[in-house]
Amino acid sequence: MAVIPVIDLFAGPGGLNEGFSKLGENEGAPRFKTVASFEMESSACQTLILRGTYRHLLRAGTVPDSYYRFIRGELDFQEFSSIPEIASALATSKKEVHQVELGVDRKKSDALIRSALGEINVHKDAPWVLIGGPPCQAYSLAGRSRRAHDRDFESDIKHFLYREYLHILAEFSPPVFVMENVKGLLSSSHAGIPMFQRIKKDLEEPADGLHYDVHSLTVGGDLTKLLPSDFLIRSENFGIPQKRHRVILVGVRRDFVAKSGVVGKLNPSPRVSVIDAIGALPELRSGVSPARLDDPKLWRQIQDEVAEKFGDSACIPSRSGIELSRGGPFVKAPITTRPESTFQNWIGDPRIGGFIQHESRGHMSEDLKRYWYAAKTAKRTNVSPKLRDYPDELLPLHKNAHLENKPFGDRFRVQVGDFPASTVVSHIAKDGHYYIHPDPDQMRSLTVREAARLQSFPDNYFFMGNRTQQYHQVGNAVPPLLAHQIARVVAAIFDEA
Repeated sequence: MAVIPVIDLFAGPGGLNEGFSKLGENEGAPRFKTVASFEMESSACQTLILRGTYRHLLRAGTVPDSYYRFIRGELDFQEFSSIPEIASALATSKKEVHQVELGVDRKKSDALIRSALGEINVHKDAPWVLIGGPPCQAYSLAGRSRRAHDRDFESDIKHFLYREYLHILAEFSPPVFVMENVKGLLSSSHAGIPMFQRIKKDLEEPADGLHYDVHSLTVGGDLTKLLPSDFLIRSENFGIPQKRHRVILVGVRRDFVAKSGVVGKLNPSPRVSVIDAIGALPELRSGVSPARLDDPKLWRQIQDEVAEKFGDSACIPSRSGIELSRGGPFVKAPITTRPESTFQNWIGDPRIGGFIQHESRGHMSEDLKRYWYAAKTAKRTNVSPKLRDYPDELLPLHKNAHLENKPFGDRFRVQVGDFPASTVVSHIAKDGHYYIHPDPDQMRSLTVREAARLQSFPDNYFFMGNRTQQYHQVGNAVPPLLAHQIARVVAAIFDEA
């Protein structure tokens, strides 16, 4: 069965790409191959290149130990890239990843797509897929809230980056496309016109004579009767340990119709909790900032102090004699997992010999006390406390925190262990206040690896760049395991066509 080419727009670190690429790969019969990825952020492009290198090595036979030595930090990039088989795979991968800001130079991006598709482009019925999600700041609820009084918001170009997607549909007419965006798109409007209806209508006819049927992945029936909410995917219902709600549209070119005329739907699966996802990772302590103050004894002192003051005798840490590390770029550890499941099989790789990019951040002592209190409360109640639930002594100094109606009531948010996490977004790169680890004995925010697991990235997925860039990439991604399920539906469209 021929491998189906994929063009990935606004690729980020490759979440959609990963999900499509892995379909059939473990059985030696991959269904999809990403022939071109477009992304403007440099560290995300480096991540895409490295993952492409991994994939070329895997499909050529096996991934050599040198890859694992690199992601563990035993080889620097120069040493790694000088190995002949790595150099060859890297060179191929670099040709497939394009650091391009879509919309700036359409002639350039069109030429790159045309080259990547090669002879496929001249055959109207040749199978290939366009995937991607235009940047969502203009549609997100948080973005709209921040810019509620911004006179320039209506003219923000981000409202219309989806037109770059439309242009490529019009120029190349792929048989199938997948577009992803934020839940806020359903309630967003521009100049009084609802954005979802505008985008969907444009996608249905991106050019004269070119028509697409736009399908929901959860609701069937008459396409003309679908509601905007029918296109919303709740990731936690499909085995992702995160309540990530995203709008996903699947378009099928009208003259490229499945024999059955029906596009498949995603199959719900058991929920995966935060503890299911990250509970087996090595325990860490946070750092104490500023860095010159960081010391394990001081950290333990802070924990004992908050436990004695705001807990009870049962709340004083039972592991006070255990000294935790802060982790690091690689933490050697036996691979112990939760009971075998689809999620665990998806993320695991015993060849790593531990966990990469599992290193805690530093936080001010007063924030650490809030982390402990929040995690301890959530462990008891299964609910992340609001600021109104905090003792006065633990409230931030900001005057709003002391108002009766606290405007930022969820300024600190624990990821409650027995449930899927809240949405991991790029803001995780700025601080960890919304991503407090559920274990009060660790008193910290999530590591890059833990955030990546909540996004369902495999453990051998290495994010390039500094730690802030790594967090940002993770928060901007589509969960690969969800993308994998979408890829299965898309593959079936081609099987039926």
